Amino acid sequence: MDPFSSEGELLNIQNAFHTGEYQTVLDTSTSSLSTQNALPARILKLRAQIALGNTNEALAEIEGEEDVPDLAAVKAFAQNTAGNTSEALQAVEQLATDSAENVTVQVLGGTVLQAEGRSEEALALLSKHQGSLEAVALIVHIHLVQNRTDLALKEVQAARRWAQDSLLVNLAESWVGLRVGGEKYQAAFYVFEELAQAPSTTSTKSLVGQAVAELHLGRLPEAEAALQQAMEKNPKDAEVIANTIVLNVISGKDVGELVESLRSTAPQHAFVTDLEEKSALFDKAASKYSAKVAS
Repeated sequence: MDPFSSEGELLNIQNAFHTGEYQTVLDTSTSSLSTQNALPARILKLRAQIALGNTNEALAEIEGEEDVPDLAAVKAFAQNTAGNTSEALQAVEQLATDSAENVTVQVLGGTVLQAEGRSEEALALLSKHQGSLEAVALIVHIHLVQNRTDLALKEVQAARRWAQDSLLVNLAESWVGLRVGGEKYQAAFYVFEELAQAPSTTSTKSLVGQAVAELHLGRLPEAEAALQQAMEKNPKDAEVIANTIVLNVISGKDVGELVESLRSTAPQHAFVTDLEEKSALFDKAASKYSAKVAS
């Protein structure tokens, strides 16, 4: 039996992870899992720890177990998250050479490579997957970052033929839908709304997805309500803050305090780095001109 199929025993913990319910992942008992699923479940728990900011704890837990490719990949991912980019990349490069067929190496190695701007290497590693929905979702994400919506859509359509109504395929299809636009906005909204309203999947990630779909549909009050709910759940979530900034700009509200909050919470967030780059370009352009003083 496929452990990640609808009948598989890892379905609930995997879905909790992919909807951002990281504490639920940590709280899930895995003592009764079959031997073959013990390591995949442990990997999900370690990744949930990292997602919650407990990177040092995750690294301490796997200290001395780097001979297991899955755990070596987790270590590299944790190191990259902690800012040890050089060491993480060196480990990923070695894993990509020695254990490229390992799905954890593919997904976490690909994540590290993409985070450091090495998209083509990430895609090459991910292309080795054999039916991994998480690899598919990451490939879709990378294509969207590259503004290759056509390739992202092609990947989703191919996965839909063999994965049917999988959560990850639904999510990936919704990401593409938000890029394609038109009637796809509403289809994406339905997916995120269902996740956001279900008690087991009402995470900040689901609420942000719903809010983004609402923004595209021009429903600003509804987007604001979803983001306020997300903010109440986690006021330090970078994606919640960034999307609230977008909403406030559209609504004509001041965003100074929110921008400073995002800088403090996630100084390397794409919104922050993009804003700083544009501010630097503006200052450079402005420096070429001097105010004329009337005589």
